Amino acid sequence: MKKTSVLIRTGAALALMGLLAATAARAADDRHPTDKRAVNLPPSAELNYSIQAKQSGLDLKGQGLVKWAHGKHSYSVTTETRAMLLGKILETSSEGEIDGFGLAPARFVEKRMRRDPSTTTFNREQNKITFTQSAETFPLQGGEQDRTGITWQLVAVARANAARMTPGSEWNFFVAGPRDAEQWSFKVVGREKIDTAKGQTEAVHVFRAPPPDNQGQKLDIWLAPSMEWYPVKLRFTDPDGDYIEQVLDSVGKTN
Repeated sequence: MKKTSVLIRTGAALALMGLLAATAARAADDRHPTDKRAVNLPPSAELNYSIQAKQSGLDLKGQGLVKWAHGKHSYSVTTETRAMLLGKILETSSEGEIDGFGLAPARFVEKRMRRDPSTTTFNREQNKITFTQSAETFPLQGGEQDRTGITWQLVAVARANAARMTPGSEWNFFVAGPRDAEQWSFKVVGREKIDTAKGQTEAVHVFRAPPPDNQGQKLDIWLAPSMEWYPVKLRFTDPDGDYIEQVLDSVGKTN
């Protein structure tokens, strides 16, 4: 009887240890530390872009509009992409509050042509990120971004840390998309001259590449220090070679 009792207790202890180990593993998987850095939000503005793209073998041209606005405690970003002959092909929006990390999104919406919109919610009461396009959830730990707001969070970080935006420096963020979220790492490539409708301007080239085992989209952003660090050029490149490139045409300041 004693031997049986010992075996039961030993089995229970091992089960408890396994449960604790699994819980610890899940907690480790859930961690996504985000560096807390100084931020300096740029002035609210409307930015118009010319777009060139290659999608499914087709060469496309179009226009893009980005509306960036913020007050003391909140922000919003909306984007709209139009292609000749096709009309509106992509709309996104990000809105939320401003906290110690910078942008603190509450909701991210993406609407692609001929598809239903997807909504990503940053639930501050439940401390988790949820998606209408998947059952995934991620914990909110501070500093998380979405795929539309991240450009403006990067701008705000660059403005406040200009002296550190040197070639080779890396800037890490945790970014949520329509279905899931992952760590994004941006690396400063260097300074380059960019031709825009407003003339040639010097910009800081920042590159985001997915991890080696991830066949995700690459993102190049060129930020212009002489123009409030606004993005004067962006290029999204898919694994199959398709791309969307947008170059700044004009900037209109808003109140």
